[in-house]
Amino acid sequence: MTGFDQVPLFYFLLPLVAFLYAAVGHGGASGYLALMILFSFPDEEMKSTALILNICVSAISFVSYFRKNYFNFNVFMLVGIISIPAAYLGGKMDVEDALFKKLLAVFLLLAVLKLLGVFNLRQKPDEQLRAPNLPIALTLGAGIGFLSGLLGIGGGILLTPALLFLRWVTLREAAGISALFIFVNSAAGLLGQVSENKLIIQDHILLLIACAAAGGFLGGYLGSSKLNTAALRYLLAAVLLIATYKLFFG
Repeated sequence: MTGFDQVPLFYFLLPLVAFLYAAVGHGGASGYLALMILFSFPDEEMKSTALILNICVSAISFVSYFRKNYFNFNVFMLVGIISIPAAYLGGKMDVEDALFKKLLAVFLLLAVLKLLGVFNLRQKPDEQLRAPNLPIALTLGAGIGFLSGLLGIGGGILLTPALLFLRWVTLREAAGISALFIFVNSAAGLLGQVSENKLIIQDHILLLIACAAAGGFLGGYLGSSKLNTAALRYLLAAVLLIATYKLFFG
C-alpha cells in the first residue's frame, strides 16, 4: 500500500493534471511523477506508473486533435521514427537514484515554465512555416526519445516548444504531433522496462487509469477551445514546484 491510499486529494489532483496536459497535446508524465513524489509512492513504482498513465492520456489527446485535422504526418515521421528505438533503449537503462531525481527536477521546472507561458511561442498569422531539416529532426527525436524512456516521461514538454521555435508546424499541429510522439515513446519506454524485468504495476493502476482517462477525455475535447484554465495552471505549477524542491533538497 502506498502513502496516497487514504488521501482523496490525490484522486482529485490526478484527473486535473491529465486534463491540463491533454488540453495541450501532452500525456502528463511530469505531473504524475510530481504527484507520486508528493504522495510518497515507492520509487520503484513511479516510472512504470507514469508511463502507463502517459500512454492512456496521450492516446486520448491525439485522437481529439487528429479528428480535427491538427496533425502533420511528415513532421511526425521525421522526429518520431528514430525516437522509438531511442526510448526503448532509455527504458532498458538504469540511472543512479540521485541523478534520476536531479534530472527529473529539471524536467519538472521545464513543465512549470511551460504552464506559466514561458514556452508559449505565438506565431503571427502571416508567419511562414519552414520545411523541416532532416538532421535536426533526427537529432531532436533521438535525444528526446532517449530521455523519455530513461526518466519515464513522454518528451512533449521539450518537443512542442522545439517544433514551434523551428516553425515547422502550427500551434495546434504541434499539439497533435506531440500527443502521438508521447504515446509511441511512452510505449517504447515501457517495453524497454518489460525486456529488463523492471516493470512494476501499482496495486491500484486501474483506478489511476480511470481517473487520468476522465481528465484526459475532457482536456482533449476542450483543448482547442478558449477555456480559461489560468488559475488551475498556476495551482499545478505550484504542485510541480513543491515536488521539484523535494527532489533537489528532500
